[in-house]
Amino acid sequence: MSFNDNVQLDPSQVQDRRGMGRGGKVGVGIGGGIVLLIAALLGVDPQLLEGLTGSTQDPGSQSQGTGPACKTGADADARLDCRITGTVNSLNAFWPAYLAQYNKKYPQPQTVIFAGGTGTGCGAATSEIGPFYCPADSTAYFDPGFFQELVDRFGSSGGPLAQEYVVAHEFGHHVQNVLGNLDRAQQDPQGPESGAVRVELQADCYAGLWARHASSTKDPATGQPFLEPLTQQDLQDALSAASSVGDDRIQKAATGRVSPESWTHGSSAQRQKWFYQGYTTGDINQCDTFAAAAP
Repeated sequence: MSFNDNVQLDPSQVQDRRGMGRGGKVGVGIGGGIVLLIAALLGVDPQLLEGLTGSTQDPGSQSQGTGPACKTGADADARLDCRITGTVNSLNAFWPAYLAQYNKKYPQPQTVIFAGGTGTGCGAATSEIGPFYCPADSTAYFDPGFFQELVDRFGSSGGPLAQEYVVAHEFGHHVQNVLGNLDRAQQDPQGPESGAVRVELQADCYAGLWARHASSTKDPATGQPFLEPLTQQDLQDALSAASSVGDDRIQKAATGRVSPESWTHGSSAQRQKWFYQGYTTGDINQCDTFAAAAP
C-alpha cells in the first residue's frame, strides 16, 4: 500500500533509539528468546517480559532520540523506518475520529524504533520478541530488522501492506487498551479459543479495519490522503503476513508439530479471517472476537 508522494510525515510521533549505546544490546538467554519469539510474536504479553530477559534496564534512564528523518510519502515508500513513521501517522489520524463516533477518546500512544534491545515500561526487551505493545507505557515498539525476519524465517510477503499490517496490529492493542479489552488475554492465556487468542485476533481485525479506511484518512497538514487506494496485491501481502505468524505455522516450523492447546495468537487461517473481516466490513462492531463461538 503506497503512500501519496507529497503527503507530509510527522516524525515527532516516533522516537528513534537506534544506535544509542546503552539501549543497544540487552542480554537474554537463548531459551527465553525462543519462547518469547514463538509465544509473543506480534502481540507480546508484556507482563512476561520482566524476568524472562537478562537485564533490568530502566526505560527512564535511556537517552531520548528523535524520529527518523522522514518528511514525505515518497520517503515512506523508499525507506522502512519512514514507512513505519507514515503508518503511525495514518493510524494516529484515523483512530481518534473513528472512535469519536462511539464517544471514545483516543489518547495517542508513543512509538519507538529500536535495534537490538531497549528499555520499556514492561521491562527490558530485545529484538527476539518481535514487535510489541506495552500497556504500562502505552508504547508500541518496533525493530525494523523484524520485517526481514518475517520474510526470511516465516515466509511472509515483503510488500508494504505486510509491514503496515504489523504496525496496525500493535496499534490495535492500544485501541483494546483504551476500550478495556486488552486484559482479557491475562484471564485466559492460551488455547485455540482462549482470551489471549481472541485478543490477538481482534487486533488483527482492527488492523484490517484501518486498512479499509487508510486511503481516505487524510494528512491534517495537507488534507491529502496518506495512502493510495489498496490494490489486490496489497491485500494479498497483508494476508500473507497474517498467515506467516499463525501459531500453527510457527509451531510446525519450530517443532515439527502443532499443539493448539498452547496457542496464544491463533492459527494462520484465523488471523487471515479476522484481518479480512475488519477490512471487508470497516466496522469495529464486527471485530467482537469475544462474542464468536469459535474465533
